[in-house]
Amino acid sequence: MAQQERDWDAGDIKAFMNGYSDSVCFISPKGSTCGRAQVTANYLKSYPDKSAMGDLTFDRLEVLPAGDDHAWCTGRWSLVRAQDTLGGGFSLFWERGPAGWRILRDHTY
Repeated sequence: MAQQERDWDAGDIKAFMNGYSDSVCFISPKGSTCGRAQVTANYLKSYPDKSAMGDLTFDRLEVLPAGDDHAWCTGRWSLVRAQDTLGGGFSLFWERGPAGWRILRDHTY
């Protein structure tokens, strides 16, 4: 997740998305989207440039193992931009595969 923060803060959504599985489902108050390509497209639409992206931080992280190859991670996120600061919580379901740990389910609110 530290790498995702760095990628986001660099304005690189495509690199940020490397933390996600190809079969990710992203669930938020706006709805549910499945598939890495569609989730990436939604991020690019919502955050078209670096100023819209701001600086991302994750905190209050708690990781709960769910077997050898799965884990839950809960925490808080904050997005500081010139015009405002956004924030909320998340719960992520991670899966370990050949490429390493990737987010399979992202519930962000």
